[in-house]
Amino acid sequence: MARRVLVVANETHGGRSLVDAIRARHEAGDAEFVVIAPQNRPHSGYVIYDEAVRDAARARVDATLHALREHEIAAYGDVMDPDPYSATLDAVREYGIDEIIISTHPETRSGWMRRDLVERVHDATGLPVQHVVVDLAADRDETTHTLVVANHTARGEPLFEELRKRAAASPHTFTVIVPQDGGEGHHTEKARARLEALLGRLHEEGIPATGGIGDPDPYTAVANALQFYRVDDLIISTLPKMRSRWMRSDLIGRVQKLTAAPVQHVEIDIATEPAQAGAKAA
Repeated sequence: MARRVLVVANETHGGRSLVDAIRARHEAGDAEFVVIAPQNRPHSGYVIYDEAVRDAARARVDATLHALREHEIAAYGDVMDPDPYSATLDAVREYGIDEIIISTHPETRSGWMRRDLVERVHDATGLPVQHVVVDLAADRDETTHTLVVANHTARGEPLFEELRKRAAASPHTFTVIVPQDGGEGHHTEKARARLEALLGRLHEEGIPATGGIGDPDPYTAVANALQFYRVDDLIISTLPKMRSRWMRSDLIGRVQKLTAAPVQHVEIDIATEPAQAGAKAA
């Protein structure tokens, strides 16, 4: 039987060095891969919903799974406990793991290394543990990672066309964040429906995209996303200024002060979008 290899990473998911290490193990033969990420929270003090934490972890796993699919390497993924040590040991027990690959930032920037994660996992499991260091600053490829923030305009045709145009012009991957209108329950369901509608259209076009729901406050949702995801630039989609709470709160200007990444504003009048008729202002 193939040996089952556990891949553990957090912010370094999708990094070229990690993907290369998995490819090398795949080419050595006799291996299948389980890819996990812990549900870590952002470093800032912003409030964040548990579902947004899970979505971010799922997106990180998906980044590695997508890269492996491009190399025709089959793998499946899971989202685990927030503590990387507990997450790794849980996965070892749950999936019957034979080997482990742990990916971290360089030692000077890695919280996992400061907590001796690699050594602790090896001592606790007795399994072979390969440590892969991913320097994201040196590991960047030619793909632009664009953060897209939209709520009721997420289904608007102008936003979709802008994303499709960008993807056709140069390699892009999109992370879509849809802030909720309020707390849990039906607000979460509505936000997720808008998210999945846009992601579905992008996937039908073969455009790499992932994402999740975010905090009801769009500024907080952006601030959290900047910590969760790699972001080279941003697109913020709103209703026209006179009908948009986001514009009245100067969201674009506040986000431009929050990040050095370029911010593009896409304005959509959902009154001209039949699928959006009756939607509330956002």
